Amino acid sequence: MHGAAAQSGGAAPAFCEPAAQSDGAAVAEGLSLLGAGRATRYPTQYAPQILERFPNRHPSADEMVLLDCPEFTSLCPVTGQPDFGRLVIRYVPDEWIVESKSLKLYLFSFRNHGAFHEDVCNVVLDDLRHLLNPRYIEVRGLFRPRGGIAIHPFAVWAPPGSKFEADARARLFADE
Repeated sequence: MHGAAAQSGGAAPAFCEPAAQSDGAAVAEGLSLLGAGRATRYPTQYAPQILERFPNRHPSADEMVLLDCPEFTSLCPVTGQPDFGRLVIRYVPDEWIVESKSLKLYLFSFRNHGAFHEDVCNVVLDDLRHLLNPRYIEVRGLFRPRGGIAIHPFAVWAPPGSKFEADARARLFADE
């Protein structure tokens, strides 16, 4: 039990349904990184295969998941100099949700990877789109200035013909 229920000694609220098995095996089936009980191995090369997903328990609900990644780093593909930025990923899941530790390691895999800022946002969007098949996804890069210019690329996608297609188009041209 966590939070207020644990502190008060009471039962967990009904919306905090416990996992089917006390060790979380039912929830974590197929996840190899979370709670593995071993030292984390950080990738040294771009590693999209490290991404993992788990079933969405509420696939009929439209919900927005926001992932704020304030310590993103990659390399300039021309100079090899480090680039620092923040990635903000927002998506409406369908059947799958990205496992956050695998996302952390995936983003870490860009640390020694040469990519332009615009490419980073599109690659992250495409990798997550293929993993999750979401109803909607966007990736915004807020990169620190280099040479006096900050670059803030934005990539967005929704399935053609879906109820989110117009939203994706509108967000692409929204002034933020």
